[in-house]
Amino acid sequence: MRRRILGLAIAVVTVAGTAGCGSSSGGTSGSLPSGSGKATEVKVGIVPIGDVAPLYLGRKKGFFSSRGIDLKMESAQGGAAIIPGVVSGQFQFGFSNTTSLMIAQTKGVPVTSVANGSATTGDTEADVSGVAVKKSSPVKSAKDLAGKTVAVNTLQNIGDTTVREAVRKDGGDPSKVEFVELAFDQMPAALDGGQVDAAWMAEPALTIAKSQGARVVTSPFAETDPKLTLATYFTSTRLTKENPDLVKKFAEAMTESLTYASAHPDEARQILTTYTKIDGEVLKNLTLPSWPAEYDMASLEKLASLGEQDGLFGDKKPDLEALFP
Repeated sequence: MRRRILGLAIAVVTVAGTAGCGSSSGGTSGSLPSGSGKATEVKVGIVPIGDVAPLYLGRKKGFFSSRGIDLKMESAQGGAAIIPGVVSGQFQFGFSNTTSLMIAQTKGVPVTSVANGSATTGDTEADVSGVAVKKSSPVKSAKDLAGKTVAVNTLQNIGDTTVREAVRKDGGDPSKVEFVELAFDQMPAALDGGQVDAAWMAEPALTIAKSQGARVVTSPFAETDPKLTLATYFTSTRLTKENPDLVKKFAEAMTESLTYASAHPDEARQILTTYTKIDGEVLKNLTLPSWPAEYDMASLEKLASLGEQDGLFGDKKPDLEALFP
């Protein structure tokens, strides 16, 4: 399986010319002051789930401040909502699932990934996301989701794509799954109250639902690919042109954060309490994702193929080499 290593000196300027044509008029927020020694405020759009723990941990450990970056995080419901914020300059960087980034690129949105985000554990019994149903539900496995209502945080993203694949592999008809949009933190209550038949949840929502009696019928990330790259940190191609030094420093700090979180899972778990509302029991039981410092390109190629199969990209195909340099 081919992998591409994220070098610390990412060639973002070259990528900018191929991933999109962002405007470069005027100044860009996030410029590093020359010789002032003053930290630059950098806003990152995130989804408040377990996957982004390395970002918060890296800020705490000083990996960003040591590079002159004053990191600020702002929450959104999903990557599809964060992408416009990055392109408009509301955020300098964002965290997004990889399918949403592929869709954006095929629509001509000028974005490019700069650092890895998270990956599946590869364990179909204990992954960072899963489709849960009520204990009394007749749904026993993925194929039974056909004809059922399944909540996802945003439509047309890595959630519904991988759920369809899990249903397909289990012998069900993925076209008969009805997906509805719901924020992760609202899913446990919606499932318990019967508003949906099933919910595809990321941590910590998944463990919260399980603590309320829900059971997991499939782990679609691990079912799709045991090394699936789930999400990355990205920026606009405009910023890569106007401030490649800032992009390079952010990528370096993020890569260091991923490596540290992987080596210190207890610290990564504890940092979740600073940006999610979870109690001690949930914290102890939730599953952390894998945080490799590399993209797994073979898994991204598979995800792109599934997106094409589901008709997510229209007439275009995502340029993975440009989007995930």
